[in-house]
Amino acid sequence: MTAAAERGRSGPTGRLLGDGRLHLQHGPIDLVIEAFGEEAERRLAYRQAWARFQDILETLVAELPLLRRPVDETHPGFAGPVARRMLAACRPFASTFITPMAAVAGAVAEEVLEALTAGRRLAKAYVNNGGDIALYLSSGERLAAGLVADADHPALDGIATVTAPMPVRGIATSGWRGRSFSLGIADAATVLAAGAAAADAAATLVANAVDLDHPAVRRSRACDLDETSDLGRRLVTVGVGPLEADAVAEALARGAACAEAMRRAGHIYGAVLALQGEIRVVGPAALAQPEERRLARLCA
Repeated sequence: MTAAAERGRSGPTGRLLGDGRLHLQHGPIDLVIEAFGEEAERRLAYRQAWARFQDILETLVAELPLLRRPVDETHPGFAGPVARRMLAACRPFASTFITPMAAVAGAVAEEVLEALTAGRRLAKAYVNNGGDIALYLSSGERLAAGLVADADHPALDGIATVTAPMPVRGIATSGWRGRSFSLGIADAATVLAAGAAAADAAATLVANAVDLDHPAVRRSRACDLDETSDLGRRLVTVGVGPLEADAVAEALARGAACAEAMRRAGHIYGAVLALQGEIRVVGPAALAQPEERRLARLCA
């Protein structure tokens, strides 16, 4: 969150889009929400999401100093429910540097999804917070999410299909081209996990791990780019020039090893990593046919 976000700017806004989705926005929080079911149930679900959305940003801002504090055994915890989700998602990774801010987008999506679906009869629903997505699926349902490897040149590089039996209710993407700073050079690291906050925290660390020292990589101190950043004086990636094939392979291998360790520990279901046109898939997934080699499909 930037200083402008801390001030909150104007209050929350909400509107129905032409295709029936709900758009909620407040400061840096930008949600696109869609519920599937009978019209009366959808209307009630959207009202519930709007009601819950009202104080989310201001409650987070009130706890910002602790949200920027690294997660360790001495962290005192939080009063707000979204901040508590953030901390819980980051605790499994406390052996490395991580602050609760690593899970903020996913935790907000989870909180609003819980309000959206509470007491409602819906077939499925999602809350998309800038690419970090919380999912609800009733029995027999599925949702497909597009994977974009390069945010500067958005195109459909893959499809993650989540079915109801899968232990996946959250998808998150991190990388140096995204909205937040990254210590690594991944164009995108997309993670599937049990919840959106968990996926968000894991994606942050997996994207950090896709890395190597190389003259084509430019970095700056996070505090010089944003004096409020929770990363302080740590070097974050601000540019990545063309890399040799072996350099791309090495960086992706490091990220894949991080993701695989998380998968084996039960923290994530799978991941798709992208760097300069190359993709690595971790978990119960397979690349598509060779003529569509950039298309990764994750399915049951």
